[in-house]
Amino acid sequence: MRLEPYEDALREPVRAALDCDAAGWHLFAISGQGAHFDGWWDTLNTQVAQGEWIAYAIRQRATDAIVGTTSFLNIRPTRQCVEIGASFLHPSVRSTLVNAEAKYLMLQHAFACGARRVELLTDARNLRSQAAIAKLGAVREGVLRRERVTWTGHVRDSVLFAVTDLDWPDVRERLTCRLGGDRDPAARPA
Repeated sequence: MRLEPYEDALREPVRAALDCDAAGWHLFAISGQGAHFDGWWDTLNTQVAQGEWIAYAIRQRATDAIVGTTSFLNIRPTRQCVEIGASFLHPSVRSTLVNAEAKYLMLQHAFACGARRVELLTDARNLRSQAAIAKLGAVREGVLRRERVTWTGHVRDSVLFAVTDLDWPDVRERLTCRLGGDRDPAARPA
């Protein structure tokens, strides 16, 4: 698995990876599926250009296919905090190690760059995502009630998880074991 920073050449492969699971998109603040993709892509890339987000396509090495997306957002350098989010995986790679490896690479990169805290938020209705985040070793810190409105008009409660620099050594060891040993430092985000 490899994380590739967004660029124009990835637009159509990302569209293909995200054009599925309409029900899953109802849990997101904005939709990147179907007819919503172009607006989603343009909004996200505007935020990237403004330095507010760093977005990655997730490429599966075995098939060379783009199988999802994930981002750094809410980047707060003065507080040494960042959020990992806007993550969507094609159903074909859910419940595999793709998510764990992507999050491992992002956490490794964030802490190598001086982060003190990495947050992960998910819709309180998304039990699968909550379980996946907890399995990474992130600490569930609570629920942010009525935290945002999704593109469907639903007022969302968000569950907040975090990994701190103090947690990272144990989380890193746990993920390294789960992923089968040494991680390739050349594969980390650009």
